[in-house]
Amino acid sequence: AGPDGANGTPGPELLKNAQAGLVGSVLDLVGVTNINQAQTAALQSRLHIPLIFSLDVIHGYQTVFPAPLAEASSWDPAAITKDESVSASEATADGIKWTFNPMVDIARDPRWGRIEEGAGEDPYLGSAVAAAKVLGYQGGDYSKPDKMASTVKHFAAYGAVEAGREYNTVDMSTQRLFNDYLPPYKAAVKAGAATVMSSFNSLNGVPASANPLLLRTILRQMWGFDGTVVSDYQAIQELVEFGYATDEKEAASLALNAGLDIEMGVNVPSINSTYTNFGPALVKSGKVSITQVDSEVRHVLRLKYLAGMFDHPFTDPSRVQHEELTSTNLAAARSTAAESLVLLRNQNKALPLA
Repeated sequence: AGPDGANGTPGPELLKNAQAGLVGSVLDLVGVTNINQAQTAALQSRLHIPLIFSLDVIHGYQTVFPAPLAEASSWDPAAITKDESVSASEATADGIKWTFNPMVDIARDPRWGRIEEGAGEDPYLGSAVAAAKVLGYQGGDYSKPDKMASTVKHFAAYGAVEAGREYNTVDMSTQRLFNDYLPPYKAAVKAGAATVMSSFNSLNGVPASANPLLLRTILRQMWGFDGTVVSDYQAIQELVEFGYATDEKEAASLALNAGLDIEMGVNVPSINSTYTNFGPALVKSGKVSITQVDSEVRHVLRLKYLAGMFDHPFTDPSRVQHEELTSTNLAAARSTAAESLVLLRNQNKALPLA
């Protein structure tokens, strides 16, 4: 769910659904007062399960760092880890405990509009950057007040969409997939990434959000991932647009059975999530087993538990005053910016330096 009130505040619809236990996570709600208000409503629900709050904290929260492609140009994983540590400290001061980063898609087509959000075209550098970012956001324990859960995205091979067009198809050999495109995702998982986001694209004819080969065989069985899988925004509805599902009910069934734990969507009647709309009926009809639902619920609860939401559901409002836009944080951003500079043309013999 996302904020539905004026100026991004938690509106009456969100608060009502949270209090009724119909919301599990909230996207794009900012401001520690707003977040604590929504959490208060959630803890009045029957099971008292806290919300977890998420945002695209990609290259800074209040303090702005260089874009990820520029960060990668520093070739300095330690600096990148420090940057994301600052970002985590600032974002969690506002109550945000889950970021949709790092984006580790290998990108080799300049027409793709999201190239700046990743580390470029090289699997080795991309893997080093991916692991550094996970370490920065999460540290060794992301239940700590200044750490947050990270999300490796977009799984998988989103950067290889045909003609560089968003939501498009990807068609490639297994050899190229494993050697060129999967290493950065694997590195992030090995570094302990809490969550993985399924991508919009199809891979060899199967959309990622309903792809058991990606979400079960590779991610969980081969790599041993035991975290949470979240869809990209309304990606399950996109299964219908791809022609892979006949309607949203079948789309929900395909995604649930493929192992997609959380549907990222908006919890309002006009565009409600497919899981909310069709999940109970799919279980009753036997299209989705209760064992499968239990497994996916366990992954979601585990995310919240490891993020510290059960022990510390609220954020101390005073943290904002001394953890955001500090002189130390600004100095870190300036330092990375200096390291990220790239010489495009050796004009007037700037190099070699004397």
